[in-house]
Amino acid sequence: MDTVNIHQAKTHLSQLLSRVELGEEIVIANRGVPVAKLVPIANKLDRRSSMGIDRGLFQVPADFNADLPPDLLAAFEGAEA
Repeated sequence: MDTVNIHQAKTHLSQLLSRVELGEEIVIANRGVPVAKLVPIANKLDRRSSMGIDRGLFQVPADFNADLPPDLLAAFEGAEA
């Protein structure tokens, strides 16, 4: 269990919440005195184990990087075709 001071908690809150979401508990201290604990609300599926579960469900087309047709490119650029 990691302990951070209030300034660190305010500065890095999103990072701390990501760590908590992965199951870590973090204590927030005021001048070295623990005052609060960040803990996950629910024990959701571990985010690490969910990475890659959609592998194979989508295939990048071979022409993914091909040039756009002139009319579609003109539409994106705001020009008349």
